Amino acid sequence: MHSRRDFLSAGLKLGVSSALAAALPGVSFAAVPGAAPFVVVILRGALDGLAAVPPYGDPDYASARGPIAIARPGDAKGALDLDGFFGLHPALPLLHERYRAGELLVVHATASGYRERSHFDGQNVLENGGDKPSGTASGWLNRALGAAAAERVTGLALGQNVPLILRGPVPVGSWAPSALPEVEPELVERLRDLYSNDPTLASRLDEGTRIDALADGEMAADGDTMRRAKGGGIERLKAIAETAGRMMAAADGPRVAVFDAGGWDTHAGEGGAEGQLAGRLGGLDKVLDALRAGLAAEWSRTSVLVCTEFGRTVRVNGTRGTDHGTGAAAFVLGGAVRGGRVLADWPGLAERHRYEGRDLKPTTDLRAVAKGLLAAQLSIPERALADVFPGTGQLRPLRDLVRG
Repeated sequence: MHSRRDFLSAGLKLGVSSALAAALPGVSFAAVPGAAPFVVVILRGALDGLAAVPPYGDPDYASARGPIAIARPGDAKGALDLDGFFGLHPALPLLHERYRAGELLVVHATASGYRERSHFDGQNVLENGGDKPSGTASGWLNRALGAAAAERVTGLALGQNVPLILRGPVPVGSWAPSALPEVEPELVERLRDLYSNDPTLASRLDEGTRIDALADGEMAADGDTMRRAKGGGIERLKAIAETAGRMMAAADGPRVAVFDAGGWDTHAGEGGAEGQLAGRLGGLDKVLDALRAGLAAEWSRTSVLVCTEFGRTVRVNGTRGTDHGTGAAAFVLGGAVRGGRVLADWPGLAERHRYEGRDLKPTTDLRAVAKGLLAAQLSIPERALADVFPGTGQLRPLRDLVRG
């Protein structure tokens, strides 16, 4: 049983379609006065980094990947070249444009502190910022907000609770576009009267109505965005991402966001340049670009970290898919990012170089990437980052991820 305080403290939840929840189940916002916009996108299910960012220059890549290998740049349906060794999946042309504009940094052979192959545990470690599942009850981004001395935090979630990465002592709420009828103003006023003697519930109601009004205002400002948001498929997701960007760009809008996107578990029928994974990558490509469009001028100050709980096996399985692995690829994009680069201490794909003989060996700790972005975007000092990521005092933040 939960008290009404517990219920409202979890945030205001509004319904979305099951299709949307499967594709983009959560978006959470937080406000940090004076901070540059920072977004984390969690790809749940373990993105195949060797497909998203194929190392076509590795002599063992094509033979190890077999039927799902991405062709070299210049060949039919080939990779979009990055640096002569790595490429992007051909379903990511908009991200490729960001790379050519110097706004995309690719981090390859990266992983959290987790080294097993459970989705549940892997996502928990990715979000708690430690080395083991359930190592902390809060998420690293919530702790970062505390270290940044946020004066007010508001939240936005689509169809699910606020994810672990944003749970903790800093309060977070949620918002989602709803197909339900609008709440009558009289009901809100009655709730306000009911909660008048409860500062916690009163403040949560005020913040919930404020963020809801902000979202309604941003969507109403563009009738086409509202029309697309009421539809379905990728156009709906793009409209929501664009609205999220506009909310972050507003003078009184949130400065930190977390997006959830599921469906990356490609055990069977993964496909190569075309197929299941290509379709999902193409959708992600468009949604990220819609976020950029919504942020408008604020894009120049924005950093976005796109990450996943772990990678997938080097070799293809018997159902032309890939199994749970270790090393993965991450993206850092935004107008503030010192991009046009691939960051990789590449271990090689020969079997003797693989982690446990089967996976891409991780050589870059994803937490070092996150530390570098938090220091740059939220001005968190290095000594405080050791508390944001417990047990990582010796892990230095990666520098020069963001333009000075």
